[in-house]
Amino acid sequence: MKSSTIDSKLFLERLAARKAELIERLEQLEDVLDDPKSADFSDHATEAEFDEVYESQGKEGLKEVAAINAALKRIEDKSFGICMSCGDPISEERLQSVPHAANCRKCMQP
Repeated sequence: MKSSTIDSKLFLERLAARKAELIERLEQLEDVLDDPKSADFSDHATEAEFDEVYESQGKEGLKEVAAINAALKRIEDKSFGICMSCGDPISEERLQSVPHAANCRKCMQP
């Protein structure tokens, strides 16, 4: 594994803040999904469509939280900024864009 020049401490606060934001949003989505549904058929159908969107947003949020948790673990074990696939450093530009990135751009290419 090659050494990374990324100062992972700079990303710790950013990742923690994003995680807190996502958890708050997920709790709000859960509250909306738990709301009683309308007895009116057309309103109920519209609510069901919105529920599908909210559930999709929730699933994506949970995926991002899991990726952030993994990045926080990599910070803890000092492997943050190192590609999980090839072991090369992940560019700082990529980490600025996607702070929870586990792979470098080369390994993300199809």
